[in-house]
Amino acid sequence: MRVAVYCGSSRGSREAYAEAARALGRALAQRGIALVYGGGNVGLMGVIAQTVMKEGGEVIGVIPRFLERKEIAYREITELRLVDTMHQRKQVMEELADGFIAMPGGFGTLEEFFEILTWAQLGHHSKPCALLNVEGYYDKLLAMLRHGCEERFIRREYHDMVICHTEPKKLLDMMEGYQAPWVEKWLDLQKV
Repeated sequence: MRVAVYCGSSRGSREAYAEAARALGRALAQRGIALVYGGGNVGLMGVIAQTVMKEGGEVIGVIPRFLERKEIAYREITELRLVDTMHQRKQVMEELADGFIAMPGGFGTLEEFFEILTWAQLGHHSKPCALLNVEGYYDKLLAMLRHGCEERFIRREYHDMVICHTEPKKLLDMMEGYQAPWVEKWLDLQKV
């Protein structure tokens, strides 16, 4: 089994973010779950990859050539795949992974998570998509998603596809028990 983790190329402002990356890395390695990630050796990406390797786990990095120096590609991992574009990176990560976790991160983390979540909504895959909500990092995002439901832009079934927890081990437990919903596309044909 493999889990893709999207996270920052920065460590953020709180040590709790790096601590959570280490805890998730240990939990993955202990369960024999391989890490698929962006291939960098900086920020939270570096912390989680280093931890999984230290714990004897498997790490597959996927990095575009143009980011190879900027994110300091981590070459001491199980496998480093170089691709040409960000689109290829996301596609390869999706193909390799059996589930997806977003840790705290910036635009790239959010973009990658929402794209993979949208693919699940559209039925492209039925893999679990999860948020590791460290120190309440995703609280306001979760509130925005609830607001999207209230305003009828997000169906409740799609909202409920987002798995969320503050503890890495509990999050992995929830992902293991995940069953993708089957929902017909929500269209207001009278209003088209």
